Amino acid sequence: MRDEQGRARTMRRDIRTVTVGVDGSRAGLDAADWAAREAERRRLTLRLLHAGGEPTASVPVPGSGLGPTPVPGAAPGCVPRPRARGARTRPALEQPAVPARELQRGILDRAAVRLSYAHPTLQIAARRTDTPALPALLEAATESETVVLGSRGFSGFTGFLVGSVALAVAADAACPVVLVRAGELPPDERVPEERVPEERVPDERVPDDAGGDTTSPARTPYLPVVLGLDLEEPADELIGYAFDAAGVRAAPLHVVHAWTLPPLREGAGGAGEPGDTAAQQDARERFLAAALGPWRHKFPQTEVSEEVVYGHAGHHLLKASTRAGLLVVGRSVAGAGLGRAAHSLVHHSTCPVAVVPHD
Repeated sequence: MRDEQGRARTMRRDIRTVTVGVDGSRAGLDAADWAAREAERRRLTLRLLHAGGEPTASVPVPGSGLGPTPVPGAAPGCVPRPRARGARTRPALEQPAVPARELQRGILDRAAVRLSYAHPTLQIAARRTDTPALPALLEAATESETVVLGSRGFSGFTGFLVGSVALAVAADAACPVVLVRAGELPPDERVPEERVPEERVPDERVPDDAGGDTTSPARTPYLPVVLGLDLEEPADELIGYAFDAAGVRAAPLHVVHAWTLPPLREGAGGAGEPGDTAAQQDARERFLAAALGPWRHKFPQTEVSEEVVYGHAGHHLLKASTRAGLLVVGRSVAGAGLGRAAHSLVHHSTCPVAVVPHD
């Protein structure tokens, strides 16, 4: 298993691609927007992937006569009220159903056009496959640097928060998987303007993330990238991903290590001896500083802060995610799926979560 994962990582060095699963839902489009910004930051190709679906099936679309037709000018999701009994009605026009393959192609085409307008310099590729979503996404992960999935949608991506395909992909993919909540917008990645001291707002002109006017003033800085690090497994793949993510954003990196004493030493009260706790705290702070030392040298421009806290990792990382633009956690390829902390965080984090596989 480790040899296979190692070969996959070697292959991905030559495959400069961010893959995003799209299904036509609002959440899928939000994930695609995030993936486009990430691909642009990293100067990678963006690949849109629509998986699953029965190519011979027919599905209802607005105006097809096969379902409620939206009222022009009405709020999204509004459905006309039934007419009163005896009221005159116009005869319904017979319109053919749209084949699923045609609809799926339209989903990809619309997403590609939308993103190409927003990011004119970004290379975008689109792919549709009849393969079910889970195997299709796992296969795509072997050919990608990152896979991005939305939190809600229909078809194969429905509801990763309750254990759908997206959660399964994060638990088994050969590359990092970023789970993006529905409603995630570009400003959510950045420090709110009211919290930025005037002297910290850059004066230089920078290209717009959306490929727009390059003469517009630089926007507020990115929120920190938060890395949850287990010192028992301080994997280079995990640390490297977090530093790289912070580097391409020019964002600070906040590294959190949470620890507890073994249960047998904590006793009935749940807290170890004060001397043990203080000694462990000091030792872990030194260990964390040593583990990050080479990476600080490799990324000298990245502002790094370290936090060693007593308690469960999930609790402390969830708290840190409320002030983060991206939360990075690891997943051992030798283990069975996500760990307890990672599983909790992908369900409850308030920012996108990157799950990084490591040896």
